[in-house]
Amino acid sequence: MARWISGISRRNLLRYSTSVVGAGILAPLWPTIARTGEIEKAYPDELLSVDSYTKGNISTGGIITADNVEHVKNLLEPAKYHHVKNMGRKLKVIPTTTDWMKLGPWEYLEATLRNQGKAKFNDKGNVVNDDGKPWIGGHPFPGTQNALELFAGLTLSWGRHDASLYAMKEYDVANNGKVDYEYDLVWAELSPVGRVVLDPKPYWNEHIDKLRFNTVVYTSPASESGASYLNIWDYDQNKLPDLYGYVPSFRRIRQFPSNQRFEPLVPGSALYLSDAWAAGDPLHTWGNYKVIGRQPLLAGVSGGWNSKHSNWEHGVHGGELGETFFDSVVEMVPETIVCEAEPTGFARSPVSKKRVWFDVRNGMPVAMVTYDRQGKPFRSFDGCYGLYDDGENKFMDGKHPYWSWAYLHAYEFQSGRMTRIEQVKELDSGHVSSANNDSIYDDYLTHAALQRLGRS
Repeated sequence: MARWISGISRRNLLRYSTSVVGAGILAPLWPTIARTGEIEKAYPDELLSVDSYTKGNISTGGIITADNVEHVKNLLEPAKYHHVKNMGRKLKVIPTTTDWMKLGPWEYLEATLRNQGKAKFNDKGNVVNDDGKPWIGGHPFPGTQNALELFAGLTLSWGRHDASLYAMKEYDVANNGKVDYEYDLVWAELSPVGRVVLDPKPYWNEHIDKLRFNTVVYTSPASESGASYLNIWDYDQNKLPDLYGYVPSFRRIRQFPSNQRFEPLVPGSALYLSDAWAAGDPLHTWGNYKVIGRQPLLAGVSGGWNSKHSNWEHGVHGGELGETFFDSVVEMVPETIVCEAEPTGFARSPVSKKRVWFDVRNGMPVAMVTYDRQGKPFRSFDGCYGLYDDGENKFMDGKHPYWSWAYLHAYEFQSGRMTRIEQVKELDSGHVSSANNDSIYDDYLTHAALQRLGRS
């Protein structure tokens, strides 16, 4: 029998990890987190250290390469294993994050603790507070073992800030290793409900019927500059968002069909709207949510911020020309819940299902693979989160260090194309990454903002 960890078979791991509410193996995870804020007492050493898992064949601080990846094959989702084994990707192993308050924005995690037990689904399948109003903030189902609840918590709050503005650089790499497209873009998102920092909270009553506003604006190259898209999400997760775009060549805004979510926004990209945060579509436009297993995983949940570069940009390596992957870090995630869902609301979707690995500690996705209509691997999505605090430098979000994603990879199995995107401090066009800034709505998330951004 294949073994996942020293001395514990896969069958026993699954039996142990499902024997208590809140996951964990040595102790129930969520009560342990709520009581102490630490996770060590919930898991054995084999799930907290790659050194113990591999009996010293790979060590914390070491590098996973094609030469030693077989020692951790069962700790990697299919895409990342393929990248390392066949495409020259390297993964630096860093220590496991055991302080739960470092696994998300401080205020979001506080709200998760404060509001636990208050969430439920209403008769339309939407998450509401115990008084029937929209959700009030934090993860609605901490410690859940239920696939629908995991996806619901993710869909409610992607970046886990009330408002986020990401200055981003995108590099699209052909299967021959050449970067054939480069883009500068801005991604903005704002939540009118479940607010834990911005006033008014928990609701912006003027938009209490909305879940989020989300804008994507391209600022470079000149051929795409000004192209922008505004998604306005209804709180009812049975409805598709309204999708508007500014078309620079016509100098006007037009409404787009919102069900075309499986196409790249710009030429060369391997990223779809549907892929965003592994939950880019409303909750109930997908269905047949189910848990298919649990496993430890090597994933990027800290250490991705590159403070040594003035603009936070990352080094690259791998592929035919050494430019396919960002320099990547991973650590032992002691337990992930592996879930699947099917696109029931999209008859023409090229995707038959998606498989998402959720970090059981905070409910964030750490990897995704989608499958085509023939059931073959189609696309993948992986990245790295973390506090923007490396012990020497820090970037603050109010009273606490900023927590966010640092970089991501979106890969097409069948064409071999790779899209890699990094969050940078500032673009040449002047857009600056920030969180919980009151001005984000007026500056990026209205029709007037699209017109202004498109013509600037």
